[in-house]
Amino acid sequence: MDFLAVAIGIYLLIEGGNWLMKAAVSLSLQLSIPKIVIGMTVVSFATSAPELIVSVQSALAGYPDLALGNVVGSNIANLAFVLAITIMIAPINVTKSFYISDWPMMMFATLLFMAFIFFDGELSRGEGIVLFVLLLLFLIYLFRFQKQAVIDEAPEDDEQLPLHKTLGFLVLGGVGLWLGSEVLIGGAVALAQQLGVSERIISVSVVSIGTSIPELSASIIAILNKEKAISLGNLIGSNIFNILVVMGITSMIVPIQVVDSGLLYNDMFWMLGISLLVLPLVFFPSGKSLERYDGIILIVLYLLFLSTII
Repeated sequence: MDFLAVAIGIYLLIEGGNWLMKAAVSLSLQLSIPKIVIGMTVVSFATSAPELIVSVQSALAGYPDLALGNVVGSNIANLAFVLAITIMIAPINVTKSFYISDWPMMMFATLLFMAFIFFDGELSRGEGIVLFVLLLLFLIYLFRFQKQAVIDEAPEDDEQLPLHKTLGFLVLGGVGLWLGSEVLIGGAVALAQQLGVSERIISVSVVSIGTSIPELSASIIAILNKEKAISLGNLIGSNIFNILVVMGITSMIVPIQVVDSGLLYNDMFWMLGISLLVLPLVFFPSGKSLERYDGIILIVLYLLFLSTII
């Protein structure tokens, strides 16, 4: 039953994220908001909403390792699993914004996040505020200089719906995300207790993959529909959002204290290492692109990471 609860929770999170994305994109189009704004704010929020809801609910319920492990595991999964699957289907040509703004910002956010939490094992409210303000400054930079970073066109949802449908999807999405997070957290905690493992192990594996499925489905559907080529900035942007907004907002509500030291001494360093690795993979040996063999390298690394926690 615990496995079933986890599966139902993940399903509701996926559907809730999809419904929220439909509403968000439609509303943005009705308001004539530019694509870069839609991609960086509305759509990024919609695809990362499962991580945000799960992390906040976990922290409020007294399971900080679920909250933290969800974000760390999702960031690893976004690059070593979602990106790997995406480029094994179709290679990605990397734009200039990747090494000018996207990747450097992701690395800065990752290092700052690790520095905040590593030495005292806690992410305080003040540190959460710093993370959130940093995202606001990054958004101002993007909008002012119109850097084409972190754009997720979401072609399968790129349509303007009637207002009543937009509001309906907005409500359904919110309810789906809330209910899915409740069921998923309850199932994950019970599953961890049943298997005799920590909440951290369940969160960085099962839960993080589940909350990364919206990014995976959006990437695969876009490729299969032969719409606009998938930009690496999409997943980089999701990682930035997870750290600066999901962790920022969660710790502002409830300061997060690490329970399982494996998050600090294993998982976070995997997140840092895989994030660093993406840059050389882009430039060597093909130059400014990610090929199918890069995807194989990333998948192998992801399997190695899972082996270290299991």
